[in-house]
Amino acid sequence: MKKIIVTAALLFIVFSAFCQEQKNGTIYIKHPYIDVVMNANKDYTENNFTTVSKYYADTCQWWISGLEKFIPLADAVKAWKSDFDKFDDIKQTQLGYPDFLHYDKDNIMVVQSWWTWQGKSKKTGEALKVPMVIFDEFNTDGKISREYIYGDFSKLQ
Repeated sequence: MKKIIVTAALLFIVFSAFCQEQKNGTIYIKHPYIDVVMNANKDYTENNFTTVSKYYADTCQWWISGLEKFIPLADAVKAWKSDFDKFDDIKQTQLGYPDFLHYDKDNIMVVQSWWTWQGKSKKTGEALKVPMVIFDEFNTDGKISREYIYGDFSKLQ
């Protein structure tokens, strides 16, 4: 009986040691970097690419579902502009609210936001909607250094 109690106590201590919670950062519902993302999305939908570029670092890398690798910001801006060649009435409707995640380890700063992209095809007249999530990583200068977007954009080709 003594062996069972000692074994159970040791197992309890071992499991307790490995099951401790550990904090690795903070999640914010309000933060200046969230404002940057909101403004960048607003300028995109207004087809204002002179202003949009100011939110991004010159070395920013961009990726969207379907790309094999990240591309430079200049190529991303060309892709964004081409949206307006193919679609009318482009909107991005916010779903829920964005969060700013500041990870202690490696000082990683990310805004995650959820949207529905919508536009009307100039070619077919079809109204399209694409649910998506955007992750914007920030550098210490407060600029977006990497942006990646997940969604099913296959119908927008």
